Amino acid sequence: MTTEIIAHRGASKLAPENTMPAFELAYKQGADGIETDVQLTKDGIPVLIHDEQVKRTTNGKGYVKDLTLNQLKELDAGSWFSKKFIGTTIITLEEFLQWIKPKSLYLNIELKNTKIIYKNMETIVYDMLSHYDLLHRTTLSTFNPFSVRRISELCQDLDIALLTSRRNPNLVHDAKAMGANALHVKFRLLRLSLKKACQKENMTLRVYTVNRPMHMRQCFTQKIDGLITDVPNLALQQRSAYQLKHKD
Repeated sequence: MTTEIIAHRGASKLAPENTMPAFELAYKQGADGIETDVQLTKDGIPVLIHDEQVKRTTNGKGYVKDLTLNQLKELDAGSWFSKKFIGTTIITLEEFLQWIKPKSLYLNIELKNTKIIYKNMETIVYDMLSHYDLLHRTTLSTFNPFSVRRISELCQDLDIALLTSRRNPNLVHDAKAMGANALHVKFRLLRLSLKKACQKENMTLRVYTVNRPMHMRQCFTQKIDGLITDVPNLALQQRSAYQLKHKD
């Protein structure tokens, strides 16, 4: 089994997170998949941005939920990272799906619905993925257990991941009970016992955010299903070196 390399918000150490330059770079580097974050605009359109507010990653202010798509499109989402990316814009989920559809990339969409409960977010995202025929290679993930349940009610065949950074001896059981069939855990929670528990319940296990070579090798050794990283190029190098060393 090969651990998949998933670019966290794109190649986010080398380009502004959740923007087309970061996604395109991750694709060119050879990442197996891309992880991104979805919030809803004032007019109910899913856009790719991690924070509930736009201040950190744009030249604007305010909450995403209080701004229309047209207002968000006027913001610069690249200059905060580097002058090289001046003029980079926030993109919609639909624009991203149109870009990714012809590419053989796995897709992980995190619903940012823990701090703000966006009305019908699960249905809006699900319907768009269905329209572009991308459900079969997409994971919907969230920290919100109620959202996990809502997604599972929409489609039981979909890959649904509970995100967590909290220790819980009954994590696999609890995640499965709420409708998840995958776990995305913070690296510090990774234990062989967790991997075995996931295997026993046929639950996919992915780990975030893994940026150190030593931690990457630990994921490869334990044959974790997916490794979510800001540096997909480094992870790919480490995976190749690991496979070469253990090819026998």
